[in-house]
Amino acid sequence: MVSIEITALYAGLCALLVIALAFRVVAFRRGKKVGLGTGGDKHGHIAVRVHANAVEYIPLALILMLIAEINGLSHLWLHCLGGALLLGRLLHAIGLVAGKGGYHPGRFIGTSLTWLVIIILAVIDILAVF
Repeated sequence: MVSIEITALYAGLCALLVIALAFRVVAFRRGKKVGLGTGGDKHGHIAVRVHANAVEYIPLALILMLIAEINGLSHLWLHCLGGALLLGRLLHAIGLVAGKGGYHPGRFIGTSLTWLVIIILAVIDILAVF
């Protein structure tokens, strides 16, 4: 049986991050009495985008990570990539909020880390075919 404990760890940690970001959206909507969307509020739009961005990138990265783990990628690589993914998503969330939707180093570094993890995992998975 193939072990997928490392991907499971980062999937769980990323799931907690997504729930924390979703909680911020719910808190905004309840506080502003907005049923759907953002009601035109810029801070609400940022909260929604921070959550949505995580939901857009994390599943792809975790699928690629799971494939790499099943194919036998070393635990060290998996932890480095999983840690970089989680750090990237945290930095992106912090940067997007702190930068109020504009440029912020955390947003830039977080996006770059996330994309780098996805690219590395994609290449690893593609090379595993050969």
